[in-house]
Amino acid sequence: MRRAASTLDYRELARRRLPHFLFEYIDGGSYAEVTLKRNVEDLAAIALRQRILRDVSALDLSAELFGQKLAMPVALAPIGLAGMNARRGEVQAARAAEKAGIPFCLSTVSACPLGEVAKATSVPFWFQLYMIRDRGFMADLLDQARAAGCNALVFTVDMPVPGSRYRDYRSGLAGASGAAGALRRMWQAVKRPGWAWDVGVHGRPHQLGNVAPVLGKNTGLEDFFAWMRNNFDPTVSWRDLDFIRERWNGPLIIKGILDAEDARDAARLGADGIVVSNHGGRQLDGVPSTAHALPAIADAVGDKLTVLADGGVRSGLDVVRMLALGARGVLLGRAWAYALAAQGEAGVTHMLKLVEAEMRVAMALTGCTSIDKISRDALVETERR
Repeated sequence: MRRAASTLDYRELARRRLPHFLFEYIDGGSYAEVTLKRNVEDLAAIALRQRILRDVSALDLSAELFGQKLAMPVALAPIGLAGMNARRGEVQAARAAEKAGIPFCLSTVSACPLGEVAKATSVPFWFQLYMIRDRGFMADLLDQARAAGCNALVFTVDMPVPGSRYRDYRSGLAGASGAAGALRRMWQAVKRPGWAWDVGVHGRPHQLGNVAPVLGKNTGLEDFFAWMRNNFDPTVSWRDLDFIRERWNGPLIIKGILDAEDARDAARLGADGIVVSNHGGRQLDGVPSTAHALPAIADAVGDKLTVLADGGVRSGLDVVRMLALGARGVLLGRAWAYALAAQGEAGVTHMLKLVEAEMRVAMALTGCTSIDKISRDALVETERR
């Protein structure tokens, strides 16, 4: 099998292995994918300030987030349906994160349920929460997260309704329920025999494990986005933080912040952290990139809560750029999904080693010997915001 040298290599390996509808789901964004492109291009355009003749023989990538000591300030972001990319995929990714000494965050709409991931790992992981209309079920889900030993809750707030993702309609993941849609996806799977045998045959059950109790006879995969439209709660508001806080006493991280005023509200209402994020360009197209939004938000609230960021991160260089722009930690999304799809747990493990190696080079050549030394001084003057 081809050996990947970068996350872009893993993207190509994933494209070759996955059924078309699954690859398009991972890879695509909303509408014309303007924001998806901005995330990558704006971050890649941030110029690092190279420094010379400094002793960089000892580099320290360790960090602490929400009381947890990490090997590097990186976490695996929550990704819906990730468990369909490889056999029981979220379990494999969580094990890779554990070996790397970083957090894994399980999505509400994962294939593997909380209990399955907890049994397969020996360290706490994070849980990402969408607000579903049935509040009684949400309370039960928070109880399950607590019982599974989750040590942080990531509350995603930028998805009261699903974004419109053209690629998913074209591929048959969205808007193709019933027998015709199932046959279309099955035909795509048959053309990927490696995936069909590993995941299609041996990766069952194919369902949204955490929300299976509210799905009835459906799995949630027949028309993924129709299910989300029918079950996600568009009335969600700041008031729902009270509902969550009553049932969750651990760190609460609000994901989906793009505006400094919203960040101030999150701090005022007692959030422990935020994720500056536009959902990977998968929700409202045309909004600013994370790299563009991050500095102002970090300036507004960086001393009041922990600022994390995601969006467009494709390398360890990008991680260092995000840290220099004001984040204290960075969530990897598509990078680990590609690696998981390509080579399972081993792929995610290798991808994280690549990110670490790239971070070390970037830190050495900017003269930053530890994570706490990465600041806007690591950027060239025109990039300091």
